[in-house]
Amino acid sequence: MTQPSEHESRGDWLHRDAKYADPSTRKGHVGLLAADGSPASSYRAGRTLPLRVELVRQLKRRRTQVTFALVALLPVILWIAFSLTSDEGPGTSVNLVDLAKGSGTNFAVFALFATAGFLLVVVVALFFGDTVASEASWSSLRYLLAAPVPRARLLRQKAIVAGLLSFTALLLLPVVALVVGTLAYGTGDLVSPTGESLGYWAAAGRALLGGVYVAVNLLWVAGLALLLSVSTDAPLGAVGGAVMTSIVSQILDQITALEDLRNYLPTHYANAWSDLLASRIDWGDMTRGAFGSITWAAVLFALAAWRFHRKDVTS
Repeated sequence: MTQPSEHESRGDWLHRDAKYADPSTRKGHVGLLAADGSPASSYRAGRTLPLRVELVRQLKRRRTQVTFALVALLPVILWIAFSLTSDEGPGTSVNLVDLAKGSGTNFAVFALFATAGFLLVVVVALFFGDTVASEASWSSLRYLLAAPVPRARLLRQKAIVAGLLSFTALLLLPVVALVVGTLAYGTGDLVSPTGESLGYWAAAGRALLGGVYVAVNLLWVAGLALLLSVSTDAPLGAVGGAVMTSIVSQILDQITALEDLRNYLPTHYANAWSDLLASRIDWGDMTRGAFGSITWAAVLFALAAWRFHRKDVTS
């Protein structure tokens, strides 16, 4: 605290220091920084934490680089695994594993099926669950809010960047798998376990569209991970909580005794994108799955914003 000058009364001095005192990170105080002729009068809430800055920060993080490297290398690992196994004689039934080496599109479809239930869930949960909780664990969240970055803007910018990274990773997998599979197994038709077949380019488009559906279907995981991220200072707790909830939902979906109640589980239509493999697409389950996931996500994102807006950041 500065001392009063000889021409300044003690009351004026106290009023001056109170005006420029460090603001609280509680809600409603950030705007006071831009009041009257203070040095912070050039402050604009819309200029704080630009998307480009946040994106660069996240891309430089080791967990982002490792995640993208793993997603990109997984199709190569699958190809190596298939190369090391010997072909067996024809069995009584045909599944995606048997068909994976039939063409590049078959390989891409298998890679998407093999990862959609767990690995891609982890990817989305990691980007959204780590985004705010990591700042809290580093004790930098309080400084970001005192910078000042409005809470709503901070959460929005971080959610947008996390969504961009998640969507890119989810589409990267089928794209790389399609390239690797095409180089390894050629441009033959996509053959489904039911015996239907699609031309290469049509099947490639269906595989990429399947990746888009998986991304939409995992929006609820993003919302839950973000809610947990603003509720804890432990990033692993937020990520693990979202992944565990997905696993529990998948287990409950296997209990036939629940009957129609399973339709309301967020993972019930997780594999509905397999309808894209048919010659004639049935959009029914995919529409219900997308609507259900978006509904769950809207509620969870709203809860995350409500929780973060009222949280007292002390760490």
